[in-house]
Amino acid sequence: MRGKIIIYTNETCPYCKQIKEKFNEKNIEFENRITKDYTEEWQSVTNLTGMPTVPTVKYNGEYFVPGRDFPNPDRLIDILENFKISPDTERDKIWQRFKTLNYNITVAFSRLDQLLRKIETKINTDEHKSTD
Repeated sequence: MRGKIIIYTNETCPYCKQIKEKFNEKNIEFENRITKDYTEEWQSVTNLTGMPTVPTVKYNGEYFVPGRDFPNPDRLIDILENFKISPDTERDKIWQRFKTLNYNITVAFSRLDQLLRKIETKINTDEHKSTD
């Protein structure tokens, strides 16, 4: 891997410990920054990502947040090992991410609408049965 890996952690976080152990197993060098010792920097990270979640990893100017970007330590390592800096402009990346977010929101609301319609149908069916 090229580039510096910074991992923001809490001392009592078991998931942080698990990821650091996995990094050590794979001989991946990283700098551990405990959030309480880097409060201003951590605040900037959480303001940027909108997610005050540890362990957050910074690599080549990109942030990787658990749940949002990786489901487990192995997937994080896979992402970092295969990471390539995008030749696209920041504007283009933001636009594409916005379109993806918009799509995901539309899909989520569509699924919610379908579920609500099923519930409504079930309630209406049950009401007719009880009045018969």
